[in-house]
This record gives sequence, C-alpha cells and structure tokens, in this order.
Amino acid sequence: MRLESVRVELRPRSQWEAVELGMALVRRHAALIWRPWMLVTLPLFAIFNATAWALDMLWLATVAMWWLLPLFDRIPMFVLSRAVFGDPPAARQTLAAQRNWGWRAMRGMLTWRRFSPWRAATLPVDLLEGLQGPALRTRRGVIGNGIQGHAVLVTIACQLFVASLAISLVMLALMFVPTELLSESLRAMWSLLFEQPPRGVQLALNGVLWLAMSAVEPFFVGAGFGLYLNRRVHIEAWDIEIALRRMRSRVATVSAVLLVACSLSLLPAQPASAQTMQRMQEDRERAATAPKAPVEDAAERSRRPTLPEVFGEEAVVDHAPFAESVERAYADPLLDRKTVERVWEKRKPDEPPQPGDYPGFLLALAKLFALVGEFGLWLVFGSLALLLALTAKLWWPWMRGIARGPLPESEIVQAAVVSPEALPDDLADAVRTLWRAGRRRRALALLYRGSVEAMALRAGIALVPGATEAECLRASRRMPEAEDRAAFAGMVRTWQYAAYAERMPGDGEFESLVDDLAQRFGWSR
Repeated sequence: MRLESVRVELRPRSQWEAVELGMALVRRHAALIWRPWMLVTLPLFAIFNATAWALDMLWLATVAMWWLLPLFDRIPMFVLSRAVFGDPPAARQTLAAQRNWGWRAMRGMLTWRRFSPWRAATLPVDLLEGLQGPALRTRRGVIGNGIQGHAVLVTIACQLFVASLAISLVMLALMFVPTELLSESLRAMWSLLFEQPPRGVQLALNGVLWLAMSAVEPFFVGAGFGLYLNRRVHIEAWDIEIALRRMRSRVATVSAVLLVACSLSLLPAQPASAQTMQRMQEDRERAATAPKAPVEDAAERSRRPTLPEVFGEEAVVDHAPFAESVERAYADPLLDRKTVERVWEKRKPDEPPQPGDYPGFLLALAKLFALVGEFGLWLVFGSLALLLALTAKLWWPWMRGIARGPLPESEIVQAAVVSPEALPDDLADAVRTLWRAGRRRRALALLYRGSVEAMALRAGIALVPGATEAECLRASRRMPEAEDRAAFAGMVRTWQYAAYAERMPGDGEFESLVDDLAQRFGWSR
C-alpha cells in the first residue's frame, strides 16, 4: 500500500469522527460516485420493473433492487479506495472495473451474509484486501473488533434515512392540497396506495424507493470505509509509518549534500609556503617566552563552554531556535503522550456505608440470608428429591402407563358449515326493494356480493372466502370484455365509498348502476 501518497490525514480518531471522514470523502467525490451509480442501476431498475409488470408483481422489482445493493456498493468503494490515494478514477474507469472487480466477495454478500448488520465495516476487507478462506474470516474479526457496534448504528441510521426520504417524497403531493380538502385527500391516498393501488402508482412507489436508496447508500459505504481506515490506523499505526517515511525522504535529500561535503574534507591539502612556516615558528617561540596564566579551577573550567575552543567563535550558533523547535515539538498533540478522557461523575459521590453504622442484629440477619442463598439451591434440590420419594406410589404407575400402546381412536363429529345466504332469483328487483325501503347499505352490500359472484363466474376463477376488494379487482382483469371490467370496477368503487366513507350514491346514480350491472351480468329486471 502506497501510504506516502495518501491524501487524507490519517491519525487516531473516534469512531464517529471516522464515520464523518468517510461521508466527507463521499461528498468530495459525489460526481464520480453517482454518475456511474445511475448508469448501472437505472437500466437494471427499468428491466426489473418491466419484468415485474409482466408478472403483475411489481413489488418484486423493489425487492430485487434492495437485494442487489451489495453489488452496487462496489461503485462507491472503488472510487473512494482510489481517491484516498490521490488517484480518483473517471466514470469510464469505474464502469470498466465493475466487470471483473470484487465478484468473488459477492457470493457471500448476496446469500448468507446479506443481512449482516455490520456489512459496511467488512465490505472494504472483502473488496480491497484480496484474502480468502480462513485468512479472510480472521481478518474480518480483527477489523470488526471494536467497530461492530458503530457499524450496526450506522446501518440503522441509514435505513431510517431511506424510510424518511421515501415517506417525504410520497407526502410531497399533500403540500399542494387545500387545507379544507386534506382529510378527503388522505383517505383517497390511503386507498390508492394500500387498498387497491393501480400499476402506475406501484411503479411510482418503486421509483421513490429507488431514489431514496440511491441517495443514502453511497454515504452508507463511505461511513463503513471511514471506520475501516480508522481501525487500521489504530492497529497498524499508519500515522507513525507515514511520518517515518516522510522523514526518510527528507534525510535522503540531505545525505547527498553531506556526502559531497565529506568528500571535499578528505582531499589532500596544498603544501604550506616558506612564509607560512616561518610565521608558525615565530608564534611558537612567542608562546614559549610569554608569562603563563594562573591555573584555573577545575569547577570553573567545567562551567565554561568548550564549543568556541573546539570550533572557533564564528562556528558557535545560538541555541535559542533549537530550544523553540523542541518546545513546538512537545506542543504537537500528535506527539503528546497525554490523553484527556471525559466521564460523568456525581457532584456528591455516595459514601460507602460503614459496617459500624448498622445494628448487630441486622448484620447477623444479613449473614443468615447469605448462608441461605449460598446453600439454598441444594436445600431445594434435596427437598424435591425427598418429596418425589415419598409420593412415588402416586406418580410411578402413571409414568409406567406412558409406554403403553396408542389410545383407541375417538369418534370425530363434524359440525355442519353454515353456508352464506343464497342470492335472490331476481337480484335487481330485490336490490331496488331494499333501496326504496331505506336500507341502502344493505342494498349495496347485496349488489356487491352479486357482482362478485357474477365476476368470478365470468372470469372462471374461485375466490377465497373473505377476499378483499383489491383481490376482487385483480381477479376481474381476467374477464374478456372491457365493459364488464369497467362495470365491476364502478361497483367496487361505489361500495367502498359507502362502506368506508359513508358516501351513498344518489337515486339516479344507483338506478344507473343497477341497470348497467343487470345488462352486463344478465340479471332479471
């Protein structure tokens, strides 16, 4: 790994700081992540929804897109793993890498490890380190130790964000509804979304969920990548290794200069001239004839600096800048060995009770309870064994009777099933009679039941008991005539307004509905 080219300040962080680091990387390289993400996921979204539309199971498209999220997570992981070393890939490079990068890890990610709550923290291990078998499992344990709890919380938080975004997009339509019509719109939306959603509404819901997952999932991967980097900094001391490598590069540049200086110092000196030799002889004679200075005290000589004597006055450098550099080095928080930990403590800590503060009989009673608690389990066990031995005559014959053969079969009495009330022969006339008598809800219920039975007969299917309106509508799609399907849908809609919203049709609307259904389903008038 090229640690010297890392473009991120690697240092020991708290786990939440590491999560923020990963999300900051995602924000910095957002265009490089979401452009290939859309180019990969959007065609698959269209294919899955077209297939689910043909199968009349549009919810399968959303399930498939959610299940394949680990496959799509390779895109932000590929971008972040290259960008952190100063080499962010272009969208074309990212798309080309998806053909053969990280497929080996997808076998577990899409099967038995799909529901792993710490998938964000282990995804970099699976995709970036290239391990297999026991080595990979061991590495997951080493990396995950200490960050699994934070990875679980990140997973929960991201799922809540997805749900919040999806609900917000759905509720966005209600912002344009007038306040006085809000209650009616809520009931209509509930019926439209959950009771009998058309295919277009289901497709729109799939699109909303896809947009929410696409917005949150790269941040989920980035948070896991930040936890992974921080964990490796803690266990492998990447920050120290980077500092040593940079120090080595600086020393390498200075070593060449030192080598040249040493080479020049080892060159042979030129022979001294006659005048120079004569001047040196005169200096020695003058030093021999000069009066000698008094002998200095050893303590005073030890206190005197020796650098000027050795190197000369001009070679001595002021040591104040060096002292300032040392102080700055000790002030660096990365080199400080001290750490500050903050914990909650009571302002007035509880004082431990003193043994002498309690009366003697309470201490004796406490010792008695401690003795009973220590040996009470054995006492209970012995009491149960004694009780079983004394009552063996009562339960032992019953225990021996367990091994006997099966009991004779008992006679099963079946109760008659009450069948629902049969429809009248002239259904249209019976419905009109109930309507004129003021029993309008009863009339609509009878008309709805007759329409359901006629629809099932016309479609050639058998409905389960208690089928809902939505199930009946889906079943009515098998009727060959479009007019029959439209008439049945109108009946269902009228019945739902009456049953759930207490909105009865007018007399003219009711007569038109009965005439239309009687004509479609062949009832007597």
